[in-house]
Amino acid sequence: MAVQVRDLEEARHFYGAVLGCAEGRSAAEWVDFNLYGHQFVCHLNPQLGPDGRLSSHFNPVDGHGVPVPHCGVVLEMADWTALAARLKQHQVEWVIEPGIRFADSAGEQATLFILDPSGNALEFKAFGNLGQLFAK
Repeated sequence: MAVQVRDLEEARHFYGAVLGCAEGRSAAEWVDFNLYGHQFVCHLNPQLGPDGRLSSHFNPVDGHGVPVPHCGVVLEMADWTALAARLKQHQVEWVIEPGIRFADSAGEQATLFILDPSGNALEFKAFGNLGQLFAK
C-alpha cells in the first residue's frame, strides 16, 4: 500500500509514534513502514504544500460516511482494541470513531477510520470470526 504525504518527518511521527509502526527502508522522497505486517509506503508529494491535505469523497455505509479512497488492514480483535485505545490517547482525527458495524448480521466487524496529517484515510477493522471477512 502507498499514500502521498506532504512531509516525511510528519509522516514518520504519525506512523511511528502514533500508530506504532516500525520504520523500514527510506530515501529522500519516501519511507516504508511495517503496518501490522504489511509494507506501507509514504511518498513525498511536494505539490501538497506544507499545509495541504488530500480530500476524500464519502459513501454511506451502515449509517456513516466512509471516505473514498481509503486503505487499511484487518487486525485480530485484541490488536484492534489496543490500537483504538492508543489512538484515543493520541487524540487522532476520527472519521468514524471505533465501533461495531453491521451488528448481528453477516460481516459484523469492529471498525474505525482515521486521517493521517496529509488527509489519507485509513481503516482498521477486526472480526470476532475472521471467516466473516467476505460474508454477504
